[in-house]
Amino acid sequence: MDKQQRRLAWITGGGTGIGRALAQSLAADGWQVVVSGRRQGPLEETAALAVSNIHPWPLDVSDLAAARKAVPAIEAKHGPISLAVLNAGMYSSIKLDTFKAETFADHMQVNYQGVVNCMDPLLPAMRARKQGHLVLVASVAGYRGLPLASAYGPTKAALINLAESLKYMLEKEGIRISVCNPGFVETPLTENNKFPMPFLMQVDDAALAMKRGIYSGKFEIAFPTRFVLLLKFFRILPYTLYFPIIKKFTGR
Repeated sequence: MDKQQRRLAWITGGGTGIGRALAQSLAADGWQVVVSGRRQGPLEETAALAVSNIHPWPLDVSDLAAARKAVPAIEAKHGPISLAVLNAGMYSSIKLDTFKAETFADHMQVNYQGVVNCMDPLLPAMRARKQGHLVLVASVAGYRGLPLASAYGPTKAALINLAESLKYMLEKEGIRISVCNPGFVETPLTENNKFPMPFLMQVDDAALAMKRGIYSGKFEIAFPTRFVLLLKFFRILPYTLYFPIIKKFTGR
């Protein structure tokens, strides 16, 4: 991404975790950054980490009407959105005694539909300008089914498929799309995990990897490399090999 294109970035899920760290990193590079999330407090904490160029904008991404109002309002106040990092998400581990349809619906409404809700008003604006960069934050958990991730993983698999499906159409309109697939990162989403998290990354390292991928224009931004390669190898295995290996690795 050329320096002249670094104008306004919008980050959903910008109050904590990777979203907050990425907002800091982009702001340090001279971007104006708008951060959105449901809670005002964490957004203001993120904004306080920069002198003047991080701006809180409360938004529940699961509310389509609110998303449709937010994008034109952000652009009216801060200028055109050059980069949108659609990062808002939730995670709950699923066991058989906690299996409820509502939990799955909540994950889909936030993790997947929340991205689509934000893209709905973003795409017309970016198409009119013939430029823009969308980053959909999925996960390596979307590569293949993993124990405890039966609510979370399918939403991330859907985002990967969505990015793949839209890539060629968007490129014809001058819009770049990327999908970001992080591994385990030390954030509020992972702090309650009771299982070993291989190749766990610090949040600032993850944000830097994401930023480098954005600047280089990669379609898939995935990290850490060793964990990504391991899971991509697992993805091509037949079930007769995959399930015994995962059982051994996870003890499930």
